[in-house]
Amino acid sequence: MSELLEHLQANLQQVTGYIYPNEIELHWSLLIVIYPYVTGLVAGAFILASLVEVFKVKEVASTYRLALLTALAFLIAAPLPLLAHLGHPERSFQIFLTPHLRSAMAMFGFVYMWYLMLVLLMEIWFEYRADLVRWSNERRGVMKLVYWALSLGSRDLSEKAVRFDRKAVYAITLVGIPSAFLLHGYVGFIFGSIKANPWWSSVLMPIVFLFSAIVSGIALVLLLHYVTTMFRRVKPDMACFNKLASFLMYALIIDLSLETLDFIHRMYESEESIEILAQLVVTKLFISLTIVQLLLGTIVPIVLLAIGRFSRIPEEVKRVVFFIAALLVQVGIFSTRWNVVIGGQLFSKSLRGLTVFKMQLGGIEGLFMGIALLILPFVLLWILIKILPPWDQQEAS
Repeated sequence: MSELLEHLQANLQQVTGYIYPNEIELHWSLLIVIYPYVTGLVAGAFILASLVEVFKVKEVASTYRLALLTALAFLIAAPLPLLAHLGHPERSFQIFLTPHLRSAMAMFGFVYMWYLMLVLLMEIWFEYRADLVRWSNERRGVMKLVYWALSLGSRDLSEKAVRFDRKAVYAITLVGIPSAFLLHGYVGFIFGSIKANPWWSSVLMPIVFLFSAIVSGIALVLLLHYVTTMFRRVKPDMACFNKLASFLMYALIIDLSLETLDFIHRMYESEESIEILAQLVVTKLFISLTIVQLLLGTIVPIVLLAIGRFSRIPEEVKRVVFFIAALLVQVGIFSTRWNVVIGGQLFSKSLRGLTVFKMQLGGIEGLFMGIALLILPFVLLWILIKILPPWDQQEAS
């Protein structure tokens, strides 16, 4: 009890203006920031993979399987921040037993299961099916059983069967693209539909969330491709890096344009909330929004990507420039999620005061738990790569 009082007193020292007592403590903290960040990486990685299968962008073909496994690893971890935040994850099954079709939050359960079971897992299975059959024939011991189980007992390696696999992958990817849009667009829909909060309420919020997801997914795959190429000591494919950098730069420009349009629209409307939102931007969110999100996370990466893409610097330097730009993009997108979730709770309902967010180190909502949830998808990805190598097929060809 004494710790809680000390925490409240520390917060009160940084409260400005008129704040209701129940507005001092924020209800949505770090875990709700991580949730849209992770789901955005899923959608972005899958959309990048669809460029290979549907739009036939051959330059990034070497990242296709890596992007699929990345999407799967992050999708498995995606609901964990929500479940940890709710405090009783064992009750989540009630979403499926007692569906509430008019609730946007409840619909996440159905969208998640659809995307996991009927899109991502099916596409990965058809993509790897022939390899799983071959590996189950070649391996010995436990891995032979693992690959046999993953192949679901399939043994057909005929040309007709392989051709059917490719058609199935193409069809599933076509369904998966709008599913990926829905998976992350609905997160923006939830925030954008909260009319009582002027920081969140915007018709552009789902679109901004979607394009920032595409940006973060492309940047993540670029980072993973750079790291895996370096550790495997294979010759870097500069055509792939250049194309990834181009897609990332164009997506960043579109994302920046949408956020600028949203800002201009708010300024033009000049509703009664504009004054408190202006105070929020220039005080509480100045570093995280102006410095980190806009400058370091958007403008600097665009400049770096343009330099790396269109200048005549050595290829090795180009790859380092792309890597730094992609890393800054991840920082910027995480800051975007922070500014949306945390920033939307820092002003009072009366629009006359600002509060502050104090992050805890321990506990279910603390910094250590957040770091663990961000590391977990990479651990899952490492396991998936060990079982399903994403580059054997490309290297063999």
